Amino acid sequence: MKELFPHSATTNDITVRVSVSFLPEQSEPGQGRWFWAYHVRIENDGGQAVQLVSREWVISDGRGSRQEVRGEGVVGEQPVLEPGASFDYVSGCPLGTPTGSMEGRYFMIAADGSSFPVDIPRFPLIAPAVAS
Repeated sequence: MKELFPHSATTNDITVRVSVSFLPEQSEPGQGRWFWAYHVRIENDGGQAVQLVSREWVISDGRGSRQEVRGEGVVGEQPVLEPGASFDYVSGCPLGTPTGSMEGRYFMIAADGSSFPVDIPRFPLIAPAVAS
């Protein structure tokens, strides 16, 4: 699975895997806009169900500016992952530079009522060089 999801982090038996793709058809380098899609898979390898209730992203561009994004759930959902289950979603990120990175945390509530953060691995956003 390393090839499909090259970036991963595990916290408290929850593994977050990420793959990222540059989308040239949605990017306009001449207008200072680059766009990536990222595919996230969240796997519950623990012994109890967990619910993803919120997220916190730190998005950095090639100039070093950082943007923090917080919100409920992911893609409009607050998925419950039973033991052994996984949840996949795809989202996107525009940047004003051809390089950058993303990382963050999900906040989970377990079936026993405990809550805990889960690391989202840092992954690079790199547009391929385009010959002019």
